[in-house]
Amino acid sequence: MDKQSLLELLAQVQRGTVTPEAATEHLADLPFAGNGYEDIGHTRIDHHRALRSGLPEVIYAAGKTPRQTAEIFARMAAAGSTILATRVTAEAAEAVRQVVPTAVYNETARTLTSLPRPEGSAEGPIPCIAVLCAGTSDLPVAEEAAVTAELFGSRVLRLYDVGVAGLHRLLSVRDQLREADAIVVCAGMEGALPSVVGGMVAVPVLAVPTSVGYGASFGGAAALLGMLNSCSPNVTVVNIDNGFGAAYVATLMNRVVQESAAHAGH
Repeated sequence: MDKQSLLELLAQVQRGTVTPEAATEHLADLPFAGNGYEDIGHTRIDHHRALRSGLPEVIYAAGKTPRQTAEIFARMAAAGSTILATRVTAEAAEAVRQVVPTAVYNETARTLTSLPRPEGSAEGPIPCIAVLCAGTSDLPVAEEAAVTAELFGSRVLRLYDVGVAGLHRLLSVRDQLREADAIVVCAGMEGALPSVVGGMVAVPVLAVPTSVGYGASFGGAAALLGMLNSCSPNVTVVNIDNGFGAAYVATLMNRVVQESAAHAGH
């Protein structure tokens, strides 16, 4: 159960369409083993993380067997969670879709997603996150970020192959950049793109170094160090290839702004 689901249940009680007794039974049926998790042997699933932190627990599938990934995904689906699994192999995706046929696999991003219900119309404008990547080789990381941001309710602008080696490509999308409330920038090699983007916009830039490049890129370490030394003060950096983490933080940033604006309006 997430915060929105709980609020909807309480609103139904307030309107009288659900009795307090029925609501109590519903809450009692939530997977909750004393400390807010469901123990399935190999994993303790935190079904209530969305109530505490605003976004649900995410499945990191790397290192898990296809069977383990499928069992976790199925238990979360049964609980009505919005589900994101990252670093999912094609074999694991097939195992999950055997038990949750509606799960959506993005082969480029290596993600599996599931929404428990159609999204209703959001109050106020939908926050926009622009996801940029320097080159096509950065697409897996950029798509992981884009899928994460979309699943958690943002409008996503995908602006790909706009690296600094052809600066005119970036300049051609500068008007679109101004639509964004936060920007995720994925780049390998020397990792220069986030600094250039940061100098063009007045919003947070989440820089993602990718493990793309020749030997002296050291698997993304060169890009990481370059981004950490950015001269654009609106640039902050996440770990190598962590498109998920960048989009997660950008989503929380936008939610804080949205909630502050909503409270100010009241």
